[in-house]
Amino acid sequence: MDVELYDFDLPEELIAQTPLLERSASRLLTLNKQTGETEHHTFNDLLSYLKPGDTLVLNDTRVIPARMFGVKKDTGAKAEVLLLKDLGEDRWEALVKPGKKLKKGSEIVFSDELTAIIEDESDMGGRVLKFSYQGIFNEILDRLGQMPLPPYIKEKLDDRERYQTVYSKHEGSAAAPTAGLHFTESLLQKIADMGVQITFITLHVGLGTFRPMSVDRIEDHVMHEEFYMLSKETAQILNETKARGGRIIAVGTTSARTLETVAGQIGDGPVVETSGWTGIFIYPGYKFGLVDAMLTNFHLPKSTLVMLVSALAGREHVLAAYREAIEMRYRFFSFGDAMFIY
Repeated sequence: MDVELYDFDLPEELIAQTPLLERSASRLLTLNKQTGETEHHTFNDLLSYLKPGDTLVLNDTRVIPARMFGVKKDTGAKAEVLLLKDLGEDRWEALVKPGKKLKKGSEIVFSDELTAIIEDESDMGGRVLKFSYQGIFNEILDRLGQMPLPPYIKEKLDDRERYQTVYSKHEGSAAAPTAGLHFTESLLQKIADMGVQITFITLHVGLGTFRPMSVDRIEDHVMHEEFYMLSKETAQILNETKARGGRIIAVGTTSARTLETVAGQIGDGPVVETSGWTGIFIYPGYKFGLVDAMLTNFHLPKSTLVMLVSALAGREHVLAAYREAIEMRYRFFSFGDAMFIY
């Protein structure tokens, strides 16, 4: 399948540069995946599309201040590191700049208490770093690191929490699960009061999810693996939801990918507690096993994310809805508006 089938003209000014002042003030486009019918709302109108017996699945990962700045020990040249994956024993997979000068054996100094040696190269142009430090690594990272905002966001966030969901819990992501940024605690309480169950999975978001595709055929693309966890409690809730005929609604593509990774493991059996690494790539032709509906932001042309959305609602329906969103000046990507596919 040709990647160009998922290209569309997106005016640069529609890529949201800053978060809205109020989380739930964004706009909401609803898309009926069967008919292609669309409607336009504010985000709080999501309540009218939820039903008692539904279950909302949220990704409770928490973004770490993964962008760090230091210097090469031998030359004093500037070095930038973006942490991607905790490999254990103080080793991390990371992206580095400038890549051509930061080779195996290079040592980077971040402060008197933190240094790292590049041990090896990894896939997608990454590096494996071994850190040495005095004290507690997470505390040092919190002091020295910066939030890994997408490159099109030029301003430094004064409030780091604005790039976290209000329910974030487990640290480990290099990017936020941005569909969840729209929710407030009060809105979640209203949803629960309706009889909609709320449960959580964890998928630590890596940059592979957002990388542009560099192949011509969709089938040739390889996703970067990300760590996920699904608890015993969530497994029970999902099984009960299916048994009563309720819908499983994924909040964001990360929740959807986690749920479908689990669906691939269990087949026709019940959902069970599980964790591991997933590189699942969902594109049209895929048959969903657990996800019935999804809340998601608007994604970039030719991205793996717009392909995942198209797998759920159909390419023509999605691209028609996107054209409508562009005409009506919806905000795209991480700090943008939302779409509910049902």
